[in-house]
Amino acid sequence: MSNQGPGNNPVRGVWQGLAVNFLLAVVKIATGIFGHTYALIADGIESTLDIFSSIVVLSGLKIGAIPPDRDHPFGHGKAESLAAMLVSLALLAAAGGIAAGSLKEIAHPTQTPAPFTLFVLVGVIIAKEFLFRRLIHVGKHAHSLSVQVDAWHHRSDAMTSLAALVGISIVLFGGDRFKGADDWAALLASIIIGYNGISLLNMAVREIMDAAPDPAIVNAVRNVATSVEGIRGIEKCRVRKSGTQYFVEIHVEVDGSMTVLASHELGHQVKDKLIASSLPLADVVVHIEPAGLTPRPDALLS
Repeated sequence: MSNQGPGNNPVRGVWQGLAVNFLLAVVKIATGIFGHTYALIADGIESTLDIFSSIVVLSGLKIGAIPPDRDHPFGHGKAESLAAMLVSLALLAAAGGIAAGSLKEIAHPTQTPAPFTLFVLVGVIIAKEFLFRRLIHVGKHAHSLSVQVDAWHHRSDAMTSLAALVGISIVLFGGDRFKGADDWAALLASIIIGYNGISLLNMAVREIMDAAPDPAIVNAVRNVATSVEGIRGIEKCRVRKSGTQYFVEIHVEVDGSMTVLASHELGHQVKDKLIASSLPLADVVVHIEPAGLTPRPDALLS
């Protein structure tokens, strides 16, 4: 997480979101209780889970930043992916809890929501959408999946609030025959949150399983390597993500008549140029291959 200005610091961004979530959770639950709307209470409960999620993300970022040691020669970056997985599971749990509560309220409708709850929801939606946009920018800049998942928690909260806003408006302007509209809105929001939770969980599991990263990252690595004078081509390039950084194993092709010493030096030039590039690389392993030979079968997979 180097070369990050204060505005792109993921830890600071998560802390800001945590503070806002705490305030909004109190406001939404209190408003839901006094304004007689379960949709807003459910929204507040989801915000309290966001606080837990932010704490998990902060822990993942802190552990992930620990340097490599004897027991973890590749560093502790996977802690960040594990944090993203836990937060995704929390998102799914929130969706399930909101859905269950909504169905209960639909079966046994209570009082009509108070009009003032609409103004609270408008403020919540604006605050949550702002937090989403800020954290998704920070997360992408820092290549942090857990921060991006935390951002989607804010977007899911905004969706829940928007659904509640629509539902309560229908109740207030449509009369008693639409009394359960806010509860149906909360149920719809739970489905949206659940869908996002599954998508984000899939992303976290892919990182833990060392799935291939964005092709743009791999292509960028290849382009930097081939820009070194003397490199004839790339036989193989494997990239995996750990935390906010990437590990690279690359097989470069050189003139087969070069001496071992000269080709070794060329390999160091490739590694140095990749490490010095703007790519967030933790380490690079360079293998030298003579150009012109038929690639091995395994090379076709990379």
